Amino acid sequence: MAKPAKQKRKTVEYGRYGYYFIAPFFIVFAIFQLWPLIYTIGLAFCENYTDTMFNVEVGPVFNGIENFKTVFIGKDGTLFNTYTFQSLWNTILMWLMNFVPQILLALVLAIWFTDTRVKMKAQGAYKIMTFMPNIITAATISVLFYSLFNYPNGPVNQFLLESGLLSQPYRFFQQKWATRGIISFINFWMWYGNTMVVLTAGVLGISPSLFEAARVDGASSFQIFKKITLPLLRPILLFTLVNSAIGGLQMFDIPKLLTTSGYGDPDYTTRTITMYMRELAFTGAKQMGKASATSVVLFVVTLFFSLVLFYIMRDKDAIRERKQNKAIQKEIARKGAK
Repeated sequence: MAKPAKQKRKTVEYGRYGYYFIAPFFIVFAIFQLWPLIYTIGLAFCENYTDTMFNVEVGPVFNGIENFKTVFIGKDGTLFNTYTFQSLWNTILMWLMNFVPQILLALVLAIWFTDTRVKMKAQGAYKIMTFMPNIITAATISVLFYSLFNYPNGPVNQFLLESGLLSQPYRFFQQKWATRGIISFINFWMWYGNTMVVLTAGVLGISPSLFEAARVDGASSFQIFKKITLPLLRPILLFTLVNSAIGGLQMFDIPKLLTTSGYGDPDYTTRTITMYMRELAFTGAKQMGKASATSVVLFVVTLFFSLVLFYIMRDKDAIRERKQNKAIQKEIARKGAK
């Protein structure tokens, strides 16, 4: 009698369900980010503007690198002497003015809050207070600071007059460094709490046994920070630096809200590159081609800063170890070939 055929066991391919869960992200990314990026790069090589006088729309018509020539070369023929690079310089300067003190203060607070030897009471309340400015809308903060530094009856002017530090009211929003300082301070005040929370999470992710062993060996707090905390915090610091560079170079809301109603922005010294891109694309002649070329420049500069940060924050020990392992493998292979 023939034996019955063995039934094949059915197996369920659970791995394919993972693709279903990640598919929405890639679909949304392709529609709202990847396609606009590709379209913008293509538009940067086209002539596309609106003649408001005759109400005629021109383009998009391919014109090669003409848009990039106007972006890089000024009317006097000087390289980089353009509004694009002036606004880019404004953006980088104000980003550095707020980020350098931001990362330093956030790092100090993160180390302070996570130090087990500092028995600080009400840490939760302090963390909430430092993070609170980050959840307030940019419009609210802009109105607040404009009211504080208003001319001539703002509270800051009144305080300086009554204390004898000024003899007459000071026009803060008519002085370029004062306006830059206010914008930089607002961004610093809004974001240092968020940076502190991220760095605190990174420090808490380090094994406590490393700190305990260092203290048993007699290491000081600075030595522990330099030899343990900072090296192991490198990936979180890299994330913070790159994220801040991307966000800082796209600075728009605070400077725009403080310079919308005709005050501020003396000699265009607080006009960021995203503000300039908006002016090109949606005001006047609506030069979409030139605005696209400017956005490509911003993309390249952001990529450059990110790559520089990745290079500076690279793990040199890991790279050295990989090189040594490759050298050992080559030596073993060479001896085996003999």
